[in-house]
Amino acid sequence: MKFVIEHLSKAFEKKKVLIDISFAFEEGKIYGLLGRNGAGKTTLFNCLNRDIKYDSGEFYIEENGTRREALSEDIGYVLSMPVVPEFLTGREFLKFFMDINGKNIKEPKSIDEYFDYMSIDEEDRDKLLKDYSHGMKNKMQMLIHIIVRPNILLLDEPLTSLDVIVAEEMKQLLRSIKKDRIIIFSTHIMDLALDLCDEIVLLSRGELEIINRADLDNAGFKDRIIEALREEGNE
Repeated sequence: MKFVIEHLSKAFEKKKVLIDISFAFEEGKIYGLLGRNGAGKTTLFNCLNRDIKYDSGEFYIEENGTRREALSEDIGYVLSMPVVPEFLTGREFLKFFMDINGKNIKEPKSIDEYFDYMSIDEEDRDKLLKDYSHGMKNKMQMLIHIIVRPNILLLDEPLTSLDVIVAEEMKQLLRSIKKDRIIIFSTHIMDLALDLCDEIVLLSRGELEIINRADLDNAGFKDRIIEALREEGNE
């Protein structure tokens, strides 16, 4: 399976944010979408999730040489600031989600098995979500996408504000679920992308560029990327 983007563009009034974006993402990999804050990473995700209308281009899924439309159920989107119904308990939220998405859940587990999978303590499972920490809300947001197993998972800087232990748990989780799906992980932190991701894609000046990981071991290559991003921020 491939997720193919062709000539995608988006501008806000006179500001061009995405310029002729073309790329093919392959299943079984975590892609690091690296770029400065404000480079357009969230705009790209919002276009792919159809939260905003793009100006031109297309994107689709290719399987066994056949292309098809990328449907809403193909794409999961984890926001940088988790959005959960804070008036529900964790258990109530999972039950509600599983009830309304039952037809899309393959091999469903019990609610407590899902809690165990995400390392959410028993004493927290019946608390209101409003009393959850940021990291726990992030886990709950991630969990619903693990339950329905979308083909493409968009992660918008989900680890940036997590503590060290939760962030490491989330990285291990992402590595364990990447088989048979495409994970695109946006970040402005190069070392995080290098630690977690199989491929690095740079979003700069509205275009995508693949970064050869082998080049990152060459003296000065990482510094040149940082300098290019710094120059973009000064424009």
